[in-house]
Amino acid sequence: MSLQQFLPTPKFADYSEFFKDFFTMTRRDDGVLLVRAHTAGGPVQLSVQNHRALGQMLKTVAADPGNEILILTGTGDDFMMTSDPDGFEIEQDSLDYWAYEYAYKDGRVNVSALVNDLEIPTIGLVNGPGFHTEILLMCDITVAAADAVLFDLHYDIGSVPADGIHNAFQELLGTKRAAYALLTGEAIDARKALEYGLVNEVVPGQELIERGFAIADHIMTQPRTIRRLTTQIVRRPWKRRVTDDLDGGFGIQMFGHVASRHSVHGGEHIRSTVDYVREGRRNNFDAPGPAAGAQ
Repeated sequence: MSLQQFLPTPKFADYSEFFKDFFTMTRRDDGVLLVRAHTAGGPVQLSVQNHRALGQMLKTVAADPGNEILILTGTGDDFMMTSDPDGFEIEQDSLDYWAYEYAYKDGRVNVSALVNDLEIPTIGLVNGPGFHTEILLMCDITVAAADAVLFDLHYDIGSVPADGIHNAFQELLGTKRAAYALLTGEAIDARKALEYGLVNEVVPGQELIERGFAIADHIMTQPRTIRRLTTQIVRRPWKRRVTDDLDGGFGIQMFGHVASRHSVHGGEHIRSTVDYVREGRRNNFDAPGPAAGAQ
């Protein structure tokens, strides 16, 4: 017998309870795990707390060999359209500390954990309009609800768009379309997202979870080793993109925050910035009209 024994791995019953204030988790007997991000049972409201919890959750899920597929989505009609009213107090009170501890460090962990730590296939379900959808777009397969709208708000709130969403947009949209989306806050509806290659499928919102499980059922038809090794093949472009661009992009974004000496994540600031998305407009500066992709 070996002089040392394996350390125990995380147990689903334990961490599903541990993360319940941030994620609702259910797991089938075959290891297909559904994780729904939420704030107080509704759509995600961005905060330093749930920003950190995301990476912690992904690393924990990755460490449990009982998980075979991760289906990741939000809760309610929106994915993420606002911030927690008090969720960024530390950004206002201690900008330098926030910029490294909660933004640069935690943000890099979130994206890296999704791409590098998880050995299992991932399915992202975009349940509605929202920003910071990179965590769903960078899943191996992404399905959007028909009323989903994808956009990036960073430039419009006075922040460099370089904390992960730039990786997703540049990889999936290409250089020119990504530049337009990042600089203008272009609201890309689900149909246009499918045309652009941001998502793989678009389905009615009420069928989104069902479709995620149907795709998972197909993936589960092959043995565990084949599933996991195939994941390493399809994820290679993301690994290269993250290695090349994530850390440097985050560093540039944080330099911008520290140099400007002001916080940008206040709830009212974000709500007023994204009103154009709720109004069905393409961006913040053109006259009211259809969002990108609408006829």
